[in-house]
Amino acid sequence: MIEPGLAVLILFTGFAVSCLSGWLGIGGGIVMAPALLYLPPAFGFHALDMRQVAGLTITQGLFACLSGAWRHDRHRAVSRRLVISMGSAITVAALAGSVVSRRVANEALMVVFSGLAAVAALLMWFPKAEEFEVKDPDTCRFNVPLAVSIAVTVGFLGGLVGQGGSFILIPLMLHVLRLPTRVVIGSNLALVFLSSLAGFAGKAMTGQVPLLPAVLLVLAAVPGAQVGSIFSHHTRPRWLRTTLAVVIAFAAAGMIADVMYRGQ
Repeated sequence: MIEPGLAVLILFTGFAVSCLSGWLGIGGGIVMAPALLYLPPAFGFHALDMRQVAGLTITQGLFACLSGAWRHDRHRAVSRRLVISMGSAITVAALAGSVVSRRVANEALMVVFSGLAAVAALLMWFPKAEEFEVKDPDTCRFNVPLAVSIAVTVGFLGGLVGQGGSFILIPLMLHVLRLPTRVVIGSNLALVFLSSLAGFAGKAMTGQVPLLPAVLLVLAAVPGAQVGSIFSHHTRPRWLRTTLAVVIAFAAAGMIADVMYRGQ
């Protein structure tokens, strides 16, 4: 059984983080994981262990991304061409990275990945060359080989260090592939859903997802992502990019701080 107060806290946290996912097009793990680690003890409840947190975080991300991507697609903000081009590449690359990770020093990889995150954070503060809206996201033109290369690189490095990397993909899709902000947000949710699916299946089959808290998170994640996605389409692209820049900067700073802490 789960304490009633803890159940309410999980529901509230899952809803709030999923609103953020739907609004900004990120998986939410960079917020969900520390929230599940630190909020229960702060409110006097039993702390969740890291294995439970990892299983619950990927559950929230999976269902929030599915719900948010569906809503963004209803608003015609998901490029199927982009998702197909990058989705299969990032999934295979992440799987390969997770397999290879056993033979590579994790500390060195975290330095590389946090450096990439820092570059992504800096990119978000550069003004976008042009902003435009499209009626059909599949008419957006982008360099397919470049998109696949980005997906392979981020997916492989993410698989090595156990990170999804969506907060790195967004700046690269905005400033390198030069895609509209709304299309990037909607399509990134679909990409994160694909990259999270295999990880969720693996954790679920090996008993790393606590059932009742996971059910509570799903119940909160689906409507939360819907609310965030609706709000996203009432937010100007410039404000979306500014908010994303702040969130990504905090994520990059957290990763760099973690690398420095481990190095001491």
